[in-house]
Amino acid sequence: MKKWYVVQVFAGYEDLVKTDLTKRIQEEGMQEYFGDILIPSAKIKQFFESDQQGDQQLFPGYMLIQMEAVQQAIRLVTKTPKVLRFLGGTQPVALSQKEIDRVLGQVKGEVALPTVKHEFEIGKEVDIKEGPFSGFVGLIDKIDEDSEKLTVMVSIFGRLTPVELNFDQIKR
Repeated sequence: MKKWYVVQVFAGYEDLVKTDLTKRIQEEGMQEYFGDILIPSAKIKQFFESDQQGDQQLFPGYMLIQMEAVQQAIRLVTKTPKVLRFLGGTQPVALSQKEIDRVLGQVKGEVALPTVKHEFEIGKEVDIKEGPFSGFVGLIDKIDEDSEKLTVMVSIFGRLTPVELNFDQIKR
């Protein structure tokens, strides 16, 4: 019975590996062991380009392969150039039906991708990792999620001074 397995490949080479693997399956005559090969990606809407959409990979560096876990099939996949390994090691572990349904739902657009949530809270102490105040510690005074900026109160010469910083200038 064919089940879904996760294969780790070199990031950025997913399409090349899929093409190469499909070709090798045909050449070896092993079609009965393999089903679909999927590179999970979802449509995303571009904010600044007018009505253009693009594909974003859900799991860069990973592919899903529907196959029977017989030694010949496992060997064919692992010997394909740019394939690193199966998840699960030498004996691959199949995905559960719940996991595969969730991934296929995301690909079809039925499941919303979670948005990135920042863990900033007003009054929380943070370390500044970049900029002229690198190495300082401050308290968060304001959070602007839209522009991804924080106002942090930093003690300079014994006085609390507001400093505006980007989210990526803060150590979490």
